[in-house]
Amino acid sequence: MRGSAQDSAHDPNRPEPGPTRRTALRTAGAAASAAFLLPLAAQAPAALADESRSGSDALQGAFAAAAKEYGVPLSVLLGVSYLQSRWDGHGGAPSVTGGYGPMHLTDATTALARTPHHSHGSEDARGDLARARLVPDTEVPQPRQLPARLRTLERAAELSGLSAEALRADEAANVRGGAALLAAEQKKLGLPLSEDPADWYGAVAAYSGSDNATAAAVFADDVFDVIRGGAARTTGSGEAVSLPAAPGVSPDTRQLRTLGLPSVARDPNVDAPKGVSCEWIPAPYEQFGDNDYGNHDLGNRPESQTIDYIVIHDTEGTWDVCLKLIQDPTYVSWQYTLRSADGHIAQHLALKDVGWHAGNWYVNAKSIGLEHEGFLTAPDAWYTEAMYRASARLVRYLARKYDIPLDRQHILGHDNVPGTTTPNIKGMHTDPGPYWDWAHYFTLLGAPFRTTAGPSGGLVTIRPDYDTHQPVYTGCDTAGQPCAPHGSGAVRLHTAPSADAPLIKDIGLRPDGSDSTTGVNDTGARASTGQRFAVAERQGDWTAIWYLGQKAWFENPKGRPTAVNGGGLVITPKDGAADVPVYGRAYPEKEAYPEGVPVQAVSPLPYKLLAGQRYALGLKTQGEYLWATTFDPAGHKVVRGQDVYYQIQFGHRVAFVRAADVRIERSDR
Repeated sequence: MRGSAQDSAHDPNRPEPGPTRRTALRTAGAAASAAFLLPLAAQAPAALADESRSGSDALQGAFAAAAKEYGVPLSVLLGVSYLQSRWDGHGGAPSVTGGYGPMHLTDATTALARTPHHSHGSEDARGDLARARLVPDTEVPQPRQLPARLRTLERAAELSGLSAEALRADEAANVRGGAALLAAEQKKLGLPLSEDPADWYGAVAAYSGSDNATAAAVFADDVFDVIRGGAARTTGSGEAVSLPAAPGVSPDTRQLRTLGLPSVARDPNVDAPKGVSCEWIPAPYEQFGDNDYGNHDLGNRPESQTIDYIVIHDTEGTWDVCLKLIQDPTYVSWQYTLRSADGHIAQHLALKDVGWHAGNWYVNAKSIGLEHEGFLTAPDAWYTEAMYRASARLVRYLARKYDIPLDRQHILGHDNVPGTTTPNIKGMHTDPGPYWDWAHYFTLLGAPFRTTAGPSGGLVTIRPDYDTHQPVYTGCDTAGQPCAPHGSGAVRLHTAPSADAPLIKDIGLRPDGSDSTTGVNDTGARASTGQRFAVAERQGDWTAIWYLGQKAWFENPKGRPTAVNGGGLVITPKDGAADVPVYGRAYPEKEAYPEGVPVQAVSPLPYKLLAGQRYALGLKTQGEYLWATTFDPAGHKVVRGQDVYYQIQFGHRVAFVRAADVRIERSDR
């Protein structure tokens, strides 16, 4: 969700910066544009095959046994489970909506909300000190009643005769409970327990628990896309599961009408692809208090400013709570919220307007924010396949609409957004965290991370195998205590090629020079899937990259690589420069500011990019700042300068350097 803490020692009268006009370096755009046109389902099988490994087949047997017991086609049972959990039991831990096991059977007692991470009084929604710090005055609401979609486990217990405890903890029992629910839905529709999967469209749609026909249809369509395309993977617990492709399956979609779900016409304000279920729940634009207003700024993008980024967040709260919060004018705003259970989407802002979500005013003014129902510190409060797919469809649509390349320089996690100034670094957010599966997400986007050069290419793209790569994190439930073992897309960075070597220091997070930690929220020594870095050195199974002005080592064995080789453009300090400053935003020079708009200080971060170091190049942009402090947007101004900046992958977060301070070269030199 939204921004970061603002340090009280920071000058409250100094406004923050804003956006920039991108002028070039969209090197991935042409290649990505072809991928936009491919159906989402067509992208999945290749990646799933890549993830497939040998493992136990006990879960596969459990699916077969349950399908036979309840008369459900095996492909239907496997397809539904894949959409809900990718066949993963998540160690018996519940999802954010209280779902358990491979079939995502929901239990109301686990669906209560936690306090969202943007409700803390020390945080500022905007990341812009041009205005007084925003402190929401509304208590975080709690849902008092839970819908039927959050109580399917108790129904499965009634139908199967299995205990609630067994349905939560035992994967085979959970599969039986899910099969019982599907069979019951089929009977409720007055349909036979047919062996033909095409006869089960209505039951599959009902299983989603969606409250409208469009959302239910999207879920069912995705299940049958999986059935037609097939899938195979080994789960985090080592279970090998496969679903052979059945391209000829053509379900009877007319069954959807028998569910009696309302057909809600799409609101004309909705801006989303046809292949997703999306409703309009607007964020309020209202004045309150002492000449203040919220919870966003009216704009005219992309005419006034280009949209360069899509920022991926998790909600740190449930769907119901987030929808209440976004309708609070004293709170904050983002463009879309995605529901975990079925991928249903709510849009809150017109895309021309500026949401307050990233904690960096420059990024806010240049981005679209997507909130995904989930908790980063609860690795098994899972991001479902249905939500991943809906999000990928939405991002592909937005990327095509605004010419945004599908790479990690433009599709950012909230945890990749830089602090605007030194005091802000420690307060920047860390979602969606190390458990978001960037590799799978980009495969669904049609832009998987692959080798593009040999070892001499000079760059590496971080890409561990998500399921088997399970570094220890701490602090998910209790400070200092290990989190539950779980797959991760992030690698840990050391000062030397040894797992015993200290972790890289981040002086922005820890000005006292202390070491980074294994904390799940500590991004100081972490590189994430899809991020590209320049290679500094290789020793045996270890690779060193340039990171935060240091040489950082991560384990990268040939037999179990955690990165793929690549090539491209990098920046390095100009000859004769011992170091160059890095920035958390791209400001115009002072001469660019018109009368009435305070000059924004060009404030370097505490890091240094040293001579001889190289960093992967992202976009190129002019210095730009959005001055927006009035309720009437007629008082807003976009200031553009002559200074040019390059975005780089400097650490876990991106950063900016002035073009005048560096030179561009090929990474393989």
